[in-house]
Amino acid sequence: MHPLLSPLYSAVAGTAAALAELPVGGDAKAWRAIRARAGALERFERWGREGRDPARPLLWMHAPSVGEGLQARPVLALLRQRRPALQVVYTYFSPSAERFAASLGVDFADYLPFDTTSAARRLCSALEPSALVFAKLDLWPRLADMCAARAIPLGMISATLSEGSGRGGAFARALLGDAYAALDRVGAIDAGDAERLVALGVRPDRIRVTGDTRYDQVAERANATDRASALLAPLASQRPTLVAGSTWPADEAALLPAWVELKKALPDARLVIAPHEPTAAHLAPVEGWARTTGLSCSRLADANGSHDVVLVDRVGVLGELYALADAAFVGGGFHAAGLHSVLEPAAFGVPVIFGPRHTDSRDAGLLIAARGGESVADAGELARALRIVLGESDTRARAGAAAKRVVQQGLGAAEQSASLVEELVELQK
Repeated sequence: MHPLLSPLYSAVAGTAAALAELPVGGDAKAWRAIRARAGALERFERWGREGRDPARPLLWMHAPSVGEGLQARPVLALLRQRRPALQVVYTYFSPSAERFAASLGVDFADYLPFDTTSAARRLCSALEPSALVFAKLDLWPRLADMCAARAIPLGMISATLSEGSGRGGAFARALLGDAYAALDRVGAIDAGDAERLVALGVRPDRIRVTGDTRYDQVAERANATDRASALLAPLASQRPTLVAGSTWPADEAALLPAWVELKKALPDARLVIAPHEPTAAHLAPVEGWARTTGLSCSRLADANGSHDVVLVDRVGVLGELYALADAAFVGGGFHAAGLHSVLEPAAFGVPVIFGPRHTDSRDAGLLIAARGGESVADAGELARALRIVLGESDTRARAGAAAKRVVQQGLGAAEQSASLVEELVELQK
């Protein structure tokens, strides 16, 4: 880290760590993320005393949120199969990942404490990891420094850095360049990512292209989905169905009027809509819209194939609900946060439509190039695209097959990434 930035970084991390121990803050996600770290170091140290077996190797995997966790999951599954003696610790940053982490079946999972030198020292002493691996890009410089000083191998899987990303700028290089240079193995998603990561500081001889493990993850989930399950069976229908996933109000501002227009041409069409944050404040306007347009609407638990609109009021089921889709609309493309996962519906062989803010999504670009996906700029374009994909069976079949091929062509990244992690674990022997 550049000497001029080091004191500032230490001050910010130290302040955040201090705030975590104070009974202050509101219900906002940022405050929840801070408060969740209260007592975290003590929890790690307690597990280190009671759960750590020094005779066994330990892999420490860090994935900041659910998206990165989905990239880590297939790799962890392979490693547990190959190396049953391996202990696994999983850390995350966002409160949204807490429930996901609990589903992984690892030896220990918790929030990663804020990145101070003191915290990094205590964590490494408590865990004595054989390797620390980061998923995607999130890298904590003090922790990387401490691992490098203790000869703990460092790695990164499904590493990606989009063109134009702020992390590629001079400030990011000054802040993180030394940490990226400390990485011993890096698996990049593609050759372009590899070049940009080298420019950020990764040593060229430590990086190779291993692909994106999410392709393996979404394909596995799609293949394992049971259409006769208690979730899906009541919703079965021959009606042309659009599943709109991870939508924000900005997405719905285009989707809902487009749906009204579509119903003039396809009156039997059905909408399954899963808001990204299914809060009461988000669900109520969608229900109000359905009432004013004369559409029958039901929450997920009470819905069946006869309802015009199925409103998904819980998280964790969208990946299976895409099995109902003849076409998918993925949210985030009209929202400042950016596009959500277009691979989940593509894995089911479903054509994918999304808004204009997709330039940072490699997957969206691949789907557009393969003609398995389409970007629309407004409600009018969305209505037109929906009329084609839901009303023309031949077009829908071609686009769906193209979308599925994109996913199939990306398979194998989990195997390559697991091999890379195994190399790291072996480095310390």
